[in-house]
Amino acid sequence: MFVDECTVKLAAGDGGRGCTSFRREKYEPWGGPNGGDGGRGGDVILMGDVNTNNLVDYKYQPHWKGERGEHGQGADCHGKDGQPCIMKMPLGTIVIDLATNKPVAEVIADGQQIVLCKGGNGGWGNTHFKTSTNRAPKRANPGHPGEVGNYRLILKSIADVGLVGFPNAGKSSLTGRITKARPKTAAYPFTTLHPQIGVIEYLDEKKGHKRLLLADVPGLIEGAHENRGLGHRFLRHIERCALLLFMVDMAATDARDPREDYKHLLHELELYDPKLLKKPRLVVANKMDIPEAAAHLAKFKRRYKSVDVLEISCLSGEGLDKLKKELLKRVVRFRSAEKASLADGT
Repeated sequence: MFVDECTVKLAAGDGGRGCTSFRREKYEPWGGPNGGDGGRGGDVILMGDVNTNNLVDYKYQPHWKGERGEHGQGADCHGKDGQPCIMKMPLGTIVIDLATNKPVAEVIADGQQIVLCKGGNGGWGNTHFKTSTNRAPKRANPGHPGEVGNYRLILKSIADVGLVGFPNAGKSSLTGRITKARPKTAAYPFTTLHPQIGVIEYLDEKKGHKRLLLADVPGLIEGAHENRGLGHRFLRHIERCALLLFMVDMAATDARDPREDYKHLLHELELYDPKLLKKPRLVVANKMDIPEAAAHLAKFKRRYKSVDVLEISCLSGEGLDKLKKELLKRVVRFRSAEKASLADGT
C-alpha cells in the first residue's frame, strides 16, 4: 500500500525529576545533600532513509513518543537520559505544523536528522540548592515536559524525470523496460494507482556509474482538475523533477487524437501549477510499431513544430536506448545550469 500523506501526533520524552537525598555514612553525621539530577527526555527525530519510499508506517500508527528521562538518585547519581524516537522518513517528506498550517521541516537527504520535538530537561537534585545558610535543602525540581505537536506529513518524491500521460499510453510498460521497477501492466485504464519510482542505471567504463530516478504518476485524463479519474493528487510527485517526460499513444489505440492528448496534459498541469510548464519537457511517441502511428506522428509534428519528439515502442524495444541517453543528457544539462544559477545568486 502506498501512502503519501498522513497526520501524526508526536511527543518528546519528559525530563526525570531531581532527587532529594542526603549523604548518610558512618562518622559523617553532617554529610549534606547528594541528590542527583533527572535525566533528559528523548527527542523525536526525523531521519531521511533512502530505503523508505512511503508513509504507510505512520498511517496506522500515528502516535510516537520519546522515552522519559529517569529520575535522579542519591549519591549524586544522574538519571539516565531517555532514548530518542527516531522516525525514518522517505526523501522528499515535508512536515507541516497543524497549529500554524506552515511547513517546519523537509527531509531531502539520506541520513539527514531533524529534531522535531525536543525532550524536556531533567530537574535539579537538592545538591544544587545548598547554600551557606541552607545546609540541608529539601527542594528538588521536577523534570520539564517534552515538546508535543500535531503534524501533517506530505511526501513529494525526489526524482529526476517525471513521467506523465493518459491511461493506456504505455507509461508502466516504459517504466518496466528502462528501470528496475516492475509496475503492474494490463490492457485497461488506471492500472497504476499510485506513483512508481524506478531507477535508470547507466554503466560507462570511462564516466563510471550513473543513475536517474524516474517517477511514474497515475494517468491523467481531461477534467482531472475536477477530480475525474484519479485527479491531481499525485502530481506533487513531479514538482521537483528536472525533466517532464510526456508519454503519448501515437497509434491512437483508444480512438483518441494524440494531438489533443498532449494539449489536455499541458492544460491539466497548468491548472495544477503553472510552474510545471516552465520545466524542460520531452515527448515520447509510443507504439510506433503499429502502422497507423506514422500518420498520426506526422500530424502531431505539424501542429507542435517546436516540441522535441522521440519515437519508441515499448513492445519491440525500438528507441529505448536512445531515450535513456537523451534523458541523461538533458537532466545533466539542467542540473549543471541549476548549480550555476545558484552560484551566481550567492
